[in-house]
Amino acid sequence: MAKVIQFRDQIDPSWLIGRGKAEEIVQLAEEKAADLVIFDQELSPAQVRNLERLFPCKVIDRTQLILDIFAQRARTREGRLQVELAQLEYMLPRLAGRGKELSRLGGGIGTRGPGEKKLETDRRHIQRQIRVLKRELEEVKKHRQLHHQRRKKMDLIQVALVGYTNAGKSTLLNRLTGSEVYAENQLFATLDPTTRLLQLPSGKKVLLTDTVGFIRNLPHQLVAAFRSTLEQVTVADLLLHVVDASHPEAGEQMEAVEKVLKELGAAHLPILTVYNKADRTDLTPGRETDETSIHISAFDDQDILRLKEKIEQVIFHEQIEGRAEIPVERGEWISALYRSAEILSSKVTELSIQIEFRLPLHEFERLSPELKRYIRT
Repeated sequence: MAKVIQFRDQIDPSWLIGRGKAEEIVQLAEEKAADLVIFDQELSPAQVRNLERLFPCKVIDRTQLILDIFAQRARTREGRLQVELAQLEYMLPRLAGRGKELSRLGGGIGTRGPGEKKLETDRRHIQRQIRVLKRELEEVKKHRQLHHQRRKKMDLIQVALVGYTNAGKSTLLNRLTGSEVYAENQLFATLDPTTRLLQLPSGKKVLLTDTVGFIRNLPHQLVAAFRSTLEQVTVADLLLHVVDASHPEAGEQMEAVEKVLKELGAAHLPILTVYNKADRTDLTPGRETDETSIHISAFDDQDILRLKEKIEQVIFHEQIEGRAEIPVERGEWISALYRSAEILSSKVTELSIQIEFRLPLHEFERLSPELKRYIRT
């Protein structure tokens, strides 16, 4: 294995790197008997063709590598559909020009050889497959929206785990909820959103969702294909931004996550930054000065308890106290208040139930206008 870096003022439109540097890498590949060369940047179709003619082995770019990893990690039907769509959209423009490499039969004006015919057939087939996949993903998106509407009716607060790939989100989900979601020390171990119930120290329950890991310069094909999945982030009441505090490029990774959140329209949501793997750093758990961050190790029971308390503190920091007198026949309103609020006292009469409660401001705003008419704060 070898690594080559080149600094250029401008990208070479034909080779990405200079022709001389490309020939130097060819020699290195031959010396190392390499069977694959990876460019850490997206290559244009013309650059791929030129480099493949020059190199004695396969050439792929950063986007294709990420797509290949996603293809290996996809487990659910939706994940496989999304990866296949991204791969086809990546492949489509790279068909251009391949017909010229094939033989041309027929010398008359307007005649086309088998190369061009094969190219057009492949292009139409890929375009047809893209349309089919988009329709199937649209159906999956509708089902997810129905699930989301049902959860909203339950009046449960939604918390989403976001962060750079391999920051420890799935491990944290398992430790917080007692689940057994697949978690490994590898890139993009989780592609499909997973939601579990999280019970906070006060006994209140929230929904905690694990999401696909982000990465710098996330290929636009993946952002487009996984948009319906990534949009799970935008409906959350709180984001837990999980950071691998032990990583030497933690700062750059945080910026990459913030950039993706901005692209998704989720940058305005409340964020609690969780500096994970603090046991591998000189960070001291429990000595945070910032109210919107916490240092933990996902494998420390006390840290997990502290994190649950911190989540509860952030969610319920702005509270109001009130009193409601609700007709007994409006059981759905009484249930909604019991689910959302901390009940301080209650008294039942023949016609109504009198409830004194404490409630987060954002939860109060979510109560129905009809119920609010029976509340005094």
